[in-house]
Amino acid sequence: MNKTIRLVLIVAAGAMVVLVLWDRLHHSNLPEGLIQANGRMEGDTVTVASKYPGRIRQRLVSEGDQVTPGQVVVQLDDEEARAKVNQAKAAVAALEAQREAAAAGLATLKRDVPLIIAMAREDVTARQGALKAAEQAETQMRIDRDRLTALAARGTVENHRAEEMRVRWHGAMAELTGARAAFQAAQNQWRRAQLGYDQIAVREKELNALDAQWRQTHAVLDEAQAAINNLTVRAPIRGTVVAKLVEPGEVVAAGTPLLELVDMDRLYLKVYVAGSYMGQLRLGLPARIYLDAFPDDPFPAQVRYIAARAEFSPKEVQTPDERTKLVYAVKLYATANPQGRLTPGISADAVIRWKDDVSWRKPRW
Repeated sequence: MNKTIRLVLIVAAGAMVVLVLWDRLHHSNLPEGLIQANGRMEGDTVTVASKYPGRIRQRLVSEGDQVTPGQVVVQLDDEEARAKVNQAKAAVAALEAQREAAAAGLATLKRDVPLIIAMAREDVTARQGALKAAEQAETQMRIDRDRLTALAARGTVENHRAEEMRVRWHGAMAELTGARAAFQAAQNQWRRAQLGYDQIAVREKELNALDAQWRQTHAVLDEAQAAINNLTVRAPIRGTVVAKLVEPGEVVAAGTPLLELVDMDRLYLKVYVAGSYMGQLRLGLPARIYLDAFPDDPFPAQVRYIAARAEFSPKEVQTPDERTKLVYAVKLYATANPQGRLTPGISADAVIRWKDDVSWRKPRW
């Protein structure tokens, strides 16, 4: 190999080294341990839909509006649902009145049945005593009748005394018959009074059935009320309206998207990092987001997404030479957004730190 060729090779090799060093210096403006990137702020999108079908009565927000959790964004027509609520309320009120009447009747029955049973038992005891007295009286009258009848037959006593005793015995027999009937009636009354506990059991079952009907009707009321509440569509998150998908007067089915929101509490900067840095990148790494308007007040962030596949650099990447390289999409989620200064759509720079002992630096382009 002659000296000319050797010189050319040496010069070419030197030029290659210079190009490599220039490329590294150009793309490594920050110390080792820091990676800089740029991109555009984005956010997780939330689709707002209605659980029930209906006609759009009013849309209260437009694209670009900021909304807070619970803010009413769309109102559907709820006239039919309110009619169902009123109907269910009337049914609940009617059942409540029946329940109150049944409960009052049951309480009265529980109070009266023991008293009626006690009174019937006392009457049985009294009638039993009267029966025994009547039986004793009849027995004595029969003995006296037989004795006087025998004496009258022998002529020892006058016949009218024997006849008088027979009359008295017949009266005792009548009283005995009446006492027996009264005692039997008192026993029957006592047995009937004891059936009051069966009546209490029946009334309790009736009240339980009314309670079940009341709960069922109240569930219908709750469902109708829930329908009204769901016809008032509220924002589920703090966010920005990025798309309005319906207009007043339209009839929508259940689950039809009405609005799209960007979650302001889950904003992220989507950047593209060269494949040469994939060995250093990992989920959970800290990062800082820089806005041109606040160059000295970075926003803390964290690496929470790293694409599994490489892609060619998108046109949004600033440096022309970077657009020809294969890069990986990385999402840096902001962990704080004071005064809401980070908003979807704005461009921003970022620095990712993969070495803990390296001090933070601003991005250098």
